[in-house]
Amino acid sequence: MTKINIAKRIKEYRSIKSVTQEQFGALIGVSAQAISKWEREECYPDITFLPILADILSCSVNDFFEK
Repeated sequence: MTKINIAKRIKEYRSIKSVTQEQFGALIGVSAQAISKWEREECYPDITFLPILADILSCSVNDFFEK
């Protein structure tokens, strides 16, 4: 079964790029609070954001999922 790993990956890749939650949110048009909720697994980003997130974080959409 595939496990959703979005929270861990967003936080990991965002930290590697030294981008704050505020800066990251501004890049994709959401609030820092939304980013915080994603990283704490309180909710997930809309699926339409995945390609944008992957592009900004220099990763693949597949990186957000574990097999």
